[in-house]
Amino acid sequence: MTNRPSYIGVFLTFARNSLIRDMTFRANFIIETISSLSWAAMNLGFYTLVYSLMHREGRSDIAGWAQYQFFVFIATTILVNSLVEAFFMENAEELSEMTRTGGLDFVLLKPMDPQFLISVKKISWSASGKLLFALGLLAYSLPRIEGLHPTAVQFTLYPLYVIFGTLILYSIMIALAATSIWLGRNQSLYDFWFYITNFSRYPMEIYQGPYGTPLRQVFTFVIPILVVINVPAAILAKPLTAENPERLLLAAFALVATIASLAISRWVFMKALASYRSASS
Repeated sequence: MTNRPSYIGVFLTFARNSLIRDMTFRANFIIETISSLSWAAMNLGFYTLVYSLMHREGRSDIAGWAQYQFFVFIATTILVNSLVEAFFMENAEELSEMTRTGGLDFVLLKPMDPQFLISVKKISWSASGKLLFALGLLAYSLPRIEGLHPTAVQFTLYPLYVIFGTLILYSIMIALAATSIWLGRNQSLYDFWFYITNFSRYPMEIYQGPYGTPLRQVFTFVIPILVVINVPAAILAKPLTAENPERLLLAAFALVATIASLAISRWVFMKALASYRSASS
């Protein structure tokens, strides 16, 4: 009887092969890295200009987020997105093509969980540039937040909730990608992922009023997009005390939302996989 392969070993093999692939086409790797860094830098530059104009008008914050607090928010956005891009995005995009061409057959023949093999088959190392940019922005912004003295608890919870946010985005992505097994091609549904994730790029406090409040409720408690960035950014950039019960409850809900998102996406993936018929059948 042969031993089952190690999931960690297989993941490390995928990571090594992806690095070899990226280094084989170095010009493409450099272009992708520069492009992603340029997007991050332009995003930061835009909000720097916004806050500069606000300071001239005597205003200091956007929905309770001062400049360097919001820079932590931006850094968290870049960090979560870079993790999603590095580990999951390219793989989810290929699921539709694998279903159409029969490439999914070879995944199902492997003695490992098919969702794992599909999700981490390729690692996009070019996203590491944005990840380093985000960490640098965090290191620059945190000391400049007035009155903030981050505790060990905040530094411990922050990466944990960044992982939670990444898993929520992955869950939505893989569930939408799995629908290609039923539909053949689902580019319009997959594009839906990009549309709804745009809501996570802004503080949830801006969603107010007769239209904003329902949006905040839906994208917090139904499709938990708003907790992806807001919770880890607030944990690190703002004091976390018992005087902020809503923030503590939201942090607890983010954990529940992560578990629920993974469970639902797993159910959708397995139901879709049960309907799969080989392209050669």
